[in-house]
Amino acid sequence: MKTVIIEDEYHSREFLKTVMADMLPDLTLVGMADSVPTGVTLINQTAPDLVFLDVEMHAGTGFDLLEQVGQRGFDVIFTTAYDHYALQAIKFSAADYLLKPIDLDELHVAVQKVRERRASQSPNLALDRLLQTLKQPTADPQTITLATSDGLEFVSLPDIVRLEAAGAYTTFHLKGNRKIMVSKNLKEYEQMLPEKHFFRLHNSHIVNLNEVRRMLKTDGGYAILSDGSTIMISPRKKEEFLRLVTSR
Repeated sequence: MKTVIIEDEYHSREFLKTVMADMLPDLTLVGMADSVPTGVTLINQTAPDLVFLDVEMHAGTGFDLLEQVGQRGFDVIFTTAYDHYALQAIKFSAADYLLKPIDLDELHVAVQKVRERRASQSPNLALDRLLQTLKQPTADPQTITLATSDGLEFVSLPDIVRLEAAGAYTTFHLKGNRKIMVSKNLKEYEQMLPEKHFFRLHNSHIVNLNEVRRMLKTDGGYAILSDGSTIMISPRKKEEFLRLVTSR
């Protein structure tokens, strides 16, 4: 895969360059850039397959660059040291990203996902979703993109009844008794989903507060949801849960 690195930190550029040469021989580095304008020029000149793209640069962002390039027929792995709205938007869109300092195992996983996507000739719809989300920074996201073994699923947040943990996996229980399993743990979605609508009721469950139908006080407390499921309420979460559901 023809690859470019667009990163304004010299040491980060050199780290990726070295790792690619030593450990990722199927990636061919065709250029590096350190800003949005030079990055746009590089992409338009080289037509890469893969772009390692810094989110925050001195004069603009990686998202500015994506809006300016001629054709987005390439995959992107974002690199960022920042945990803010942009990262949440990246996670919501299921785009690939690496947090700095970059972990080698996570780098290999991200590159492998790109390989598999390109081998199946699947369009990278995550980037389009991401740019749409970023154009509405003050609004709560209305959909979440879930990466499954079959591809991407675009799920409306109001359609989610609950999320159930299964080790390193999470099962989304949707209206209509539909289920989607994804290979991310529940903690990631706890940090990602809007707090005013989703609440972690127990170690194994996050519930959509709009789907809570009843609360039972027996045996410490249970929540009854619209799909008929009965979810135990953690004792340390009970007071906060009561406050949230009674204020709706």
